[in-house]
Amino acid sequence: MIGRILLAVLFMLSGSLHFIAPRLYLKIVPPILPAPLAIVYISGVAEILGGLGLFMRPTRHAAAWGLVALLIAVWPANIYMATSHLTMPGVMGQSWAQWLRIPLQIPLIYWAWLYTKN
Repeated sequence: MIGRILLAVLFMLSGSLHFIAPRLYLKIVPPILPAPLAIVYISGVAEILGGLGLFMRPTRHAAAWGLVALLIAVWPANIYMATSHLTMPGVMGQSWAQWLRIPLQIPLIYWAWLYTKN
């Protein structure tokens, strides 16, 4: 239960940052994608709703699957950030940290997947 609450809070905080500091996220949206600001806001809403959904038993299963899908969907942004050597001031300033984000998606996906079971 503590793990689920921590995951929910993590996503709600991360999703909120999409609205508080959208410029941080705009720079890592791959340029091939259209409407980067809309993508930042939509992914922020998805993170917040996914986090909230983990708190409630009726929505927990769907929220967990949604977060798994979201983590897979944003993986290209992490790859783009690392391969383009983009930095996020105060968050990701080191090249090794940018590359570390790519494999770190796997345990995050697994963590969300744990709550897909009824």
